[in-house]
Amino acid sequence: MTSSYHLDHLQYLETESIHIMREVAAEFERPTLLFSGGKDSICLLRLAEKAFRPSDIPMPFLNVDTGHHFPELNEFRDRRAAELGGKLIIRKVEDAIASGIAVVTPGEVSRNRLQIPTLLAAIDEFQFDCAIGGARRDEEKARAKERFFSFRDSFGQWDPKNQRPEIWNIYNARVNPGENMRVFPLSNWTEMDIWEYIKRERLEVPTIYFSHKRQAVRRGGQWLPVTDILPPKEKEEVKDVVVRVRTIGDIISTGLVESPANTVDDIIAEIAAARVTERGSRADDKSSEAAMEDRKKAGYF
Repeated sequence: MTSSYHLDHLQYLETESIHIMREVAAEFERPTLLFSGGKDSICLLRLAEKAFRPSDIPMPFLNVDTGHHFPELNEFRDRRAAELGGKLIIRKVEDAIASGIAVVTPGEVSRNRLQIPTLLAAIDEFQFDCAIGGARRDEEKARAKERFFSFRDSFGQWDPKNQRPEIWNIYNARVNPGENMRVFPLSNWTEMDIWEYIKRERLEVPTIYFSHKRQAVRRGGQWLPVTDILPPKEKEEVKDVVVRVRTIGDIISTGLVESPANTVDDIIAEIAAARVTERGSRADDKSSEAAMEDRKKAGYF
């Protein structure tokens, strides 16, 4: 009598991602895992636990702090890294500006672009030959072009037309000194998959993903949080709104979604009914159709 074992959808995605995590550990000498405290990187940490426990996770965590993060996100990031016993490396955009690594364009308020030289400097400082990120192909057009192993040249730049084939899930991880690979184990996951996995694994997430009351202004067709960094403009009305975030970035460009969702089940139901993409609430992605691709070519996550 023979028996068969069938993986469900989430188990298949989990198995694929764990395989990629182990490939990174086997192929690279100095990998790092990009950890922001956001929902995707939270899932990456769980996958890393499953890939390597009971041994320690064999790579440090790296975060580029813009100085414009939601405070709730940074608190969660620091606490979760400590709980896992991981080494958390933080490199700040503010320090990169002070040292001349990152140069602010006059009138520029968002620091998303300034993460690029800060990240590249950190990769060079620690000689990382691989950085694991939580990007998913369903997020945005440029990210849909990514392969699991995304080659970056000695300048840290990405050429979508110069990527390596991944036939039969065989990955070419060879890099010359100064080059590096960005690896995306969650490439085939969707926003819904992420939340289903968070539910199944009972993962904690930052509180700002759930419904809460926050002061905001209506700008560019979305609610933006009122902060000291970006105060309301003249004649803008500040309102107390019940909102949550779907995707977390720079606090001045992360749109808030009006929502009563207080549980993971509520969020899953909300996503199932949504007609706006996840990154549709990111003002920095709306600046131009090619905004994300341009940043990625320059070395963005």
